[in-house]
Amino acid sequence: MNISPGLSAAALAVLLAGCSVQDHQPPQDSTVQLKSYSVNPSLVKSLPGFEAVGIYPLISSDDKLEQSPDFIFGAQPDGADLLKNPNGDGFVLINNHEIHQSVSRVYLDKTFKPVKGEYIVDYEGGQWRLCSATMATPEEHGFGPVFLTAGESGAESMVHAIDPLGPADKKNKNRVLPALGKASMENAVPLPKEAFPGKTVIVIGEDDSNGQVLVYVSNSVGDLQNGKLYFLRRVNQDPVETNMVPGQLYDIEFVEVDNPAASTGAQIAAQSVEKKAVQFARVEDIDYRKGGGGERGREFYFTATGVSQADKKTPVTGKTMWGRVYRVNLQEGNPLRGTLQIIADGGVDPGNNIVNPDNLCVTENFVYIQEDGDSFYLDNKHDGRVWQYSRATKELKPMLEMNHRRNEPTFNSKYNTVNSQLLSSWEYGAMYDISKQTGVPNTFLLNLHPHTWQSDAYANPDGSGKSTNKEGGQVVILRGVAK
Repeated sequence: MNISPGLSAAALAVLLAGCSVQDHQPPQDSTVQLKSYSVNPSLVKSLPGFEAVGIYPLISSDDKLEQSPDFIFGAQPDGADLLKNPNGDGFVLINNHEIHQSVSRVYLDKTFKPVKGEYIVDYEGGQWRLCSATMATPEEHGFGPVFLTAGESGAESMVHAIDPLGPADKKNKNRVLPALGKASMENAVPLPKEAFPGKTVIVIGEDDSNGQVLVYVSNSVGDLQNGKLYFLRRVNQDPVETNMVPGQLYDIEFVEVDNPAASTGAQIAAQSVEKKAVQFARVEDIDYRKGGGGERGREFYFTATGVSQADKKTPVTGKTMWGRVYRVNLQEGNPLRGTLQIIADGGVDPGNNIVNPDNLCVTENFVYIQEDGDSFYLDNKHDGRVWQYSRATKELKPMLEMNHRRNEPTFNSKYNTVNSQLLSSWEYGAMYDISKQTGVPNTFLLNLHPHTWQSDAYANPDGSGKSTNKEGGQVVILRGVAK
């Protein structure tokens, strides 16, 4: 926190009262200094049992960066990743800004301080809302770096392949990947190179009430144009999601999509019904188990966020309402066969359990599940959370919760300008491990969408003049997260 020497004692007391212990700076010995760099306080807090998790705001919409003081870090930072800067010391932070259909690039110096920002995709170039995303790298996937970000604005949306280090070609619409199909997509996740050596396998989620899981398979590493696309279906060809229950293992296969590059999204969706693909309630995010090795890379997880009737209390027949997290294990040598099971289900103790799971972060031993509870279910009992699921014990524990600061007058008027009393009116974007890049173990970044934090100062961050949204956004550093 930057404190002016001219502040009165009363003003200083108000500011300090608004800061949690997690905003204070720990001593750092390395070149990388993981501390609070933003002028805004953290908008997320740890929950009992996870008090040791350190939380430090990295960048927020009020920050003015030294080398680009006019840059605005825009609303709804969602899919993201961090790279070492190949042109010198420091780092490059890439973020989708969902509602602005844009992608920002922020340069961090060698201490980890944000110093410069720009947009490499704007509203026109993005074409669709850009939600989750995955950075393919040569070390992890055998090709790249390329930022795969999926459009999610209806059935005709597509996946972009963005060069994260290339020129800021903001309005370029020619970076889409027709072979990956068209759908209201949330993410396109390439599996690691050890999973299926010599192949490119990309898992895609469709964020629709009749959503699918698809895989793109090419027999050439890094080929994003000439592979084939497949729907996930059960071997018994039962397409109804709620006919699957926790505790059971289901055999699955993938059936080919006919001519996806030349088909409309509506035609692909119709094929999913004809071919008995499982119709999930909004497949929002996907991630695979980390830690190296082919077997781990063939284990991936996805969310079905859930849908309800208009009353926000009644399920839709055949669909999860509160949301689920699924695990898939693919066969060695065959990305088109495997098993499926439910590992978490918000319908068990609804309102106290997970609510509308959206983003996922999978480590060696845990699955971190980020909520998107702005469906405003009437029986929800908590603000948006990040949950920790243990592969070893099957325990599901709430780790973090949004900190709306409603009871702090100075901050309540700033961060809760609309709908201030609604539970879970904020949501999470990406959570991802940056331990390798920074050299600091158990370190992650987490993106926040504080939807009720609004100001005219945050409008039009990409300079396109096309988006009227005026929300703020924030990225926080997490220290001490178990992997």
